[in-house]
Amino acid sequence: MREGEGDPGLYPYSPYRGRPKLEWPGGKKVAVWISPNLEFYELDPPANPHRKSWAKPHPDVVGYAHRDYANRVGHWRMAEMMEKHGFKGSVSLSVALCQHVPEVVEHANALGWEFFSHGIYNTRYSYGMDEVQERAIIEDSIRTVREATGQTIKGWLAPALTHTPRTLDLIAEYGLTYTCDLYHDDQPGPVAVRSGTLISMPYSLEVNDHYGFFIYNMSPRDYAETLIRHYDRLAAEGAESGTVMCIPLHSYLIGQPHRIGAFERVLQHIVDDGRAWITRSGDIADHYLAQRSKTAEI
Repeated sequence: MREGEGDPGLYPYSPYRGRPKLEWPGGKKVAVWISPNLEFYELDPPANPHRKSWAKPHPDVVGYAHRDYANRVGHWRMAEMMEKHGFKGSVSLSVALCQHVPEVVEHANALGWEFFSHGIYNTRYSYGMDEVQERAIIEDSIRTVREATGQTIKGWLAPALTHTPRTLDLIAEYGLTYTCDLYHDDQPGPVAVRSGTLISMPYSLEVNDHYGFFIYNMSPRDYAETLIRHYDRLAAEGAESGTVMCIPLHSYLIGQPHRIGAFERVLQHIVDDGRAWITRSGDIADHYLAQRSKTAEI
């Protein structure tokens, strides 16, 4: 591991070329997983001194209602399209959704989707939390998801991508095996933690629909073409060593009537291409860890 001023030591440096070969089931070249963010936003959340929850003064009815489209309409349209083409979701879950809109969680669970924690609410941030508060969120996430779905979460994506210096150590201590909070690679890799075993699961900001539509101002057609180009490159490079493509989605965006058709074209392209292991994030983590146990260098 490289050490020096400014290096947090979160993970060892490993250049992309020359790593031990990573293999996926069936000789597939790229593991593709879709991460629907099933979230709950509060209309008037408590203020965090480090970050505002809404751009407008509270209550931000427009922001809240726009995102509530996801649970009323967008999720159902997105899920139907994913199921039509054989894609199971790996859900980045605001666990409060289990109480506020249990119908969405029950539906995703019945489809065989996996759940991991995205915090309690997406309007409450980790910034400024002490260790007791952060442990409470992790324990709440594990307990609530287990009670609602029967699943034990394996992964973590911090609420609204907010962290403390202890987040990764704590989730590993509680037995979680992967984090989606490191956007530094196209393959899984080990993360340095005090105890337990934690790996980074490739998650994307570049092809996240939030970035596509809000940051890069893409049209649905542009976003679909971006996903296809992203997939084709990772599938080609996966012939040398298996790669991972994550498609992070928010159904209040991708589930809009004018966007869902372009998204279907992406799913059909991936299925028709034949090089993808279409799977879930936890299955990728399990497969990677099994290979790593046999080949210490991976």
